[in-house]
Amino acid sequence: MNSTKTVGMKAFRADILHLLGDPGETLNHETSEQIEFIQDGLLVVKDGLVSEVGPADALINTLPADCEITEYPNQLIIPGMIDTHVHYPQSDMIASYGEQLLTWLETYTFPTENQFSDHAHARDVAGFFLNELLRNGTTTALVFGTVHPESVDAFFEEAQQRNLRMIAGKVLMDRNCPEYLQDTPETAYEDSKKLIEKWHGKDRLLYAVTPRFAPTSSNEQLAKAGQLLEEYPDVYMHTHVAENTDEVAWVRELFPESRSYLDVYHQHKLLKPRSVLAHCIHLDDEDKQCMAETGSAAAFCPTSNLFIGSGLFDYEDLNKHDVRVGLGTDVGGGTSFSLLETSSEAYKVTQMLGKKLSAFQALYLATLSGAKALYLDDKIGNFAVGKEADFAVLDFAGTPLIERRISNCKGLHEKLFSLIMLGDDRAISATYVLGELAHEKHNMVNYW
Repeated sequence: MNSTKTVGMKAFRADILHLLGDPGETLNHETSEQIEFIQDGLLVVKDGLVSEVGPADALINTLPADCEITEYPNQLIIPGMIDTHVHYPQSDMIASYGEQLLTWLETYTFPTENQFSDHAHARDVAGFFLNELLRNGTTTALVFGTVHPESVDAFFEEAQQRNLRMIAGKVLMDRNCPEYLQDTPETAYEDSKKLIEKWHGKDRLLYAVTPRFAPTSSNEQLAKAGQLLEEYPDVYMHTHVAENTDEVAWVRELFPESRSYLDVYHQHKLLKPRSVLAHCIHLDDEDKQCMAETGSAAAFCPTSNLFIGSGLFDYEDLNKHDVRVGLGTDVGGGTSFSLLETSSEAYKVTQMLGKKLSAFQALYLATLSGAKALYLDDKIGNFAVGKEADFAVLDFAGTPLIERRISNCKGLHEKLFSLIMLGDDRAISATYVLGELAHEKHNMVNYW
């Protein structure tokens, strides 16, 4: 990185790639109006927002004399990546051996989450978690806390210090879990209400009403979650659905009056714009139509679905049903904080279904499509003028293998595909939040 230190407006020089819409299956950026690639581009940032983006030779002489210019030769600037489903309390139990969903929860997840009544512990884990996101080029995430309000306070405190756009919420669980993690319909409502009023809309922070999944909430608690969404219509709803076949069968027993697992949430008025449901593997066409009609979104979590043995998410089918979709790492069921690695696994899952996922589609899922899933595409997801200047710098020589493979690539799609297949945190040179350096490779910037 070469940087000139001045004051005022900032500019960043590198190759630049972002999506203006769904690129479809095209492999050639020159034939798609949705793919904007600028070789030797300039991203101009003013007051934390995108001011201009275009060819460096056309813009550089128009900059004020005091403009700070940071150059990243042989590197690629993309929008900050967006993780639409992840559990920060599970950071310390990532890569736990040998169980499928329901046993995995009992064996690993619940004992780990019990520690988060301790605010100091929660804040320590939250700080580590957010640093890992930044190290992997992720600048926005939709995040599970635990049942403890302390877990949400700690998370938002750490996110606020980093000036990050984050969404999180307290988990609701009043049955079918250990007593030490249970709340009640009333305490879930009261605790969530206090947290909403304290944090939602503060700086770049947003709140999500968060029933863990249907089996751990009674009808009364799900009704209280629906009441919160009615009273605070601009908050999020974040949960799981149809991840595992045993889970689906259990929901059928617990809610015999509901047509399907998804219908449990629909009957309790939990499906709406800004409702994000993780996994969505075992849904039928009526479920998918319901998600599209209600404006709900699906989080595609391939590393988790493979690791826990849950099944294969059919992105093409959800897309054909006009369901909004984003990528989720789902740490700790997921095995990486990297959305590059997660995109690689998404490609492989799609291959297993006999379908294709282009590198441009993968980048779309990790950026603009994720922003649309969160109804934040007016603020993040690409470099449209006026959007928040969160971005990552990808290194074409991030590892010796990446460098060697890139040197043999023909065209942008092949380069991007190689970065996705071979990339992880080592491929991230830097991460910026509102135009300010938040992570530099081998040197986390501790400005908080």
